[in-house]
Amino acid sequence: MKNREPKFSIAVHFIEDGIRSGKFNIGDRIPSVNAMKIRFGLSRSSVLLAMSELKSRGIIEAEPAVGYYVASDNIRTKHKILLLFNEFNAFKEDIYNSFIRSIGDQAQVDIMFHNFNFSVFETLLKNAPGKYTEYVVMPGKFTGIAPLLDSLGGRVVLVDHFADELKGRYSSVGQDFEEDTYNALESSLKSIQKYNNIVLIQSTQKEPEERYDGIVHFCQEFGFYPTHVKSIAGYTPHKGDLFITAEDREMVDLIKTASAKGMRPGVDFGIISYNDTPIKEVLCGGISTLSTDFSQMGRTLAELVLEDGIRTVANPCKLIIRMSI
Repeated sequence: MKNREPKFSIAVHFIEDGIRSGKFNIGDRIPSVNAMKIRFGLSRSSVLLAMSELKSRGIIEAEPAVGYYVASDNIRTKHKILLLFNEFNAFKEDIYNSFIRSIGDQAQVDIMFHNFNFSVFETLLKNAPGKYTEYVVMPGKFTGIAPLLDSLGGRVVLVDHFADELKGRYSSVGQDFEEDTYNALESSLKSIQKYNNIVLIQSTQKEPEERYDGIVHFCQEFGFYPTHVKSIAGYTPHKGDLFITAEDREMVDLIKTASAKGMRPGVDFGIISYNDTPIKEVLCGGISTLSTDFSQMGRTLAELVLEDGIRTVANPCKLIIRMSI
């Protein structure tokens, strides 16, 4: 049986039809809440819900003490979406492009970046309630933000990395950094048995700490020795070390430092790098990588935005073995 539309939809369709017919043009005032309440036999709260939907889609705006006016004639758009990402890089671009292709012409999308600055993150979201129908948020390590997300007034979907306390409260697609790291090492056990120590090179400023949890779990189970350093500058590479690098600059510095000691990747020491890039296919004969599918993440994100209910999705991840191990 087809779901019935909510009562306030009659007011939404009235404004849409008025824009479509030319009765209401951009800048024109629309009938007041009281006028539509009487015209359609709706409660005041129902009319306000209609205004809220139209406002979140960017079709109308409110002028304090005056009323509502038409701000856009793009009535085809049913979704106005805010993407709040942590930073712009090649991987986030892959997510964005895949999301835009998947969402098609069903939505108007704005993208903003908080650059791991909580004050910026908080300010952007505090200025956003009621302006969008959906909010796609990449909070990273920020904690205690559920009240802020709940205040947005639209559907919230989390993406990539977020605190455990948020799991199950909102739909999400992300990486399981601990499990992905453990599974990658376990699947390549035959290739890495020649090493003794597994060294994670990762700054804790923005990268997921769960990666090291996966390394520790693996080392405890299979007899390796785990180490975590923030930079290769604070560690002297030894033969028998397998390095897992989170940042490309650190990977390059590692290769330079080890080369100066006459050590060869894949022979004297090993490298696994997070997130595959074309340069890693050829550097040092090929750098092994552990990478999630960012394009798939964008496609899943579009599905979560458009569907009802709450769903948690673990994005697929794979290990690509090359000469560096």
